Amino acid sequence: MTELPSPIAGLSALETLRTPKALPKPAGFLARLFGRPLALLAVIWIAIVVVGGLFAGQISSYDPLDQDLLAIKQLPSAEHLLGTDALGRDVLSRLLHGTTPSLVGVVQALAVVSLIGVLLGLSAGYFGGWWDRLVVQYVSLLQAIPVIVVLLSVLSIFGQSMSAAMVTLGILGSAGVSRVVRSVVLGVREELYIAAARISGLGDARIILTHILPRIFGPVVVQLALFACITVVIQTGINFLGLGVPPPAPSWGGMVFEASASINDFPWLLLPTGSVLALTILSFGLLGDSLRDTAVETWAAAAHRHTLQARAPEPIMDAPADTVLALRDLTIVSGQGENARILVDHVNLDLADAETLGIVGESGSGKTLTVLSMLGLLPAGTRMTSGRMSLDGKTIDLCNQGQLEALRGGTMGMIFQEPMAALDPCFTVGHHLAEVIRRHKRGSRTDIERQIIALLHQVRIANPEDVARRYPHQISGGMAQRVGIARALAAEPRILLADEPTTALDVTVQAEILELLRALSASRNMAVVIVTHDWGVVADLCDRAMVLYQGRALETASVVDLFEKPSHPYTAALLKANPHGAKPGEPLPTIEETLRSIQVGAG
Repeated sequence: MTELPSPIAGLSALETLRTPKALPKPAGFLARLFGRPLALLAVIWIAIVVVGGLFAGQISSYDPLDQDLLAIKQLPSAEHLLGTDALGRDVLSRLLHGTTPSLVGVVQALAVVSLIGVLLGLSAGYFGGWWDRLVVQYVSLLQAIPVIVVLLSVLSIFGQSMSAAMVTLGILGSAGVSRVVRSVVLGVREELYIAAARISGLGDARIILTHILPRIFGPVVVQLALFACITVVIQTGINFLGLGVPPPAPSWGGMVFEASASINDFPWLLLPTGSVLALTILSFGLLGDSLRDTAVETWAAAAHRHTLQARAPEPIMDAPADTVLALRDLTIVSGQGENARILVDHVNLDLADAETLGIVGESGSGKTLTVLSMLGLLPAGTRMTSGRMSLDGKTIDLCNQGQLEALRGGTMGMIFQEPMAALDPCFTVGHHLAEVIRRHKRGSRTDIERQIIALLHQVRIANPEDVARRYPHQISGGMAQRVGIARALAAEPRILLADEPTTALDVTVQAEILELLRALSASRNMAVVIVTHDWGVVADLCDRAMVLYQGRALETASVVDLFEKPSHPYTAALLKANPHGAKPGEPLPTIEETLRSIQVGAG
């Protein structure tokens, strides 16, 4: 519990809490990219290929066209590092000199497909309407065209010009890229923050550049990487047929053709070129995946991803004797670099057996994150930097997903704020309960059906047999919340976590749900942690309450003490801002106004 020497310190303490704390600056983009072993290997290989192509003449002293009929089909030696071919030409020299045409072709095709595909998909998905319909028809037309036939026709018309073929390939390949980009943009443009950006007056170009492009970078870069792989394969096939780089000039496809002619008596010849082709294609794919993961990891991180490494945490020794759950030094942050922000700041929590603890505070104070961290369910873009948890005296590593997953359901149940969001619309109420029972208890079909009816009876649903057959859209919000509670209770958890379970309900149903939680806690001897911003819920249901502000726990006390003699000025201000205690005809005081009045009174 945080105590201040006098109420006058309340306002300054509030300002101190609002001051953002500096976080260690995370590694830059390149450092995070090269921190991935597969990405590093892919970059190293592509760099070797590029350098080999640019400096082919300096690396190998042999002319790729020079023949030595006295040294045909030789295995690698000190004189010829990769051996010689059927005409005595140095394989390494031909491989290096054949690199440049392949890489130039990939760059040409990528440039065209990026320009056309990304622009068409982005504009069609964002603007929609007639332009979207036109782009969709154009894309469908391109995808109906046989690519190989068109490429062969272009090569015959333009005198086996590989540049013309690669530009054509880029135009035809833009159809697939634009289709993927369009589908991603269609989802992103419906996000609320896009609507908020429009309302704030931002133009379309600004929204696309700053809000749309960063979110679609992952799918775009993966599509381009896959297209680069396909381009290498198509180029190799064209040169294999002798329709690209004219023999005897070296090319990767031409060398594969030469190796195929000697496959029976000299199979080694296929290994150098085949290995280079395979490693180059693999490197493009791995680099694309790594670029996607690195670029979007700040907002598309998995819910269970933490920067804290899994370790054996120190046991919690200062918890009271009757404590069933103890949480220590929990810190959660979001963002990277200058945008990094502390969301939960070294929070400690104790929960006694059969106790109901309320976590109360303003929106954004870190209440829900504190609860979700106990189950390893932190949302995307957040990460835990410190924290320890003890359950019945047993230390739990908050970074060990295996330990946290074992707690879900059987040890800890969870009731979510939005009842409908927690129920899959494709399955009936009975199915939702049955899958939990099968996972934690098992039993025959008849026994499971009996348990389903008993659970629905327990949460006071009058016609459980009928409700069990309904789908979520066929029941009311209050009934959906009761089903959510029944689902959380199906595995008979020791601790129940409730994230604002009455927020989405009307006043009458709220009272019923609170009474239900109180009765279930008493009948099952179950500890409850309830997240709320409603002081009425705290007074009606909780034994103790913890006040959070800006991620910090200001004080924890019994509900009676908290209401009658709050020790922190912020708690007193929060209580006065409670609408339930408002006087008719008088404006509700804000927290800042109350703190200033306390400061003036103390002066």
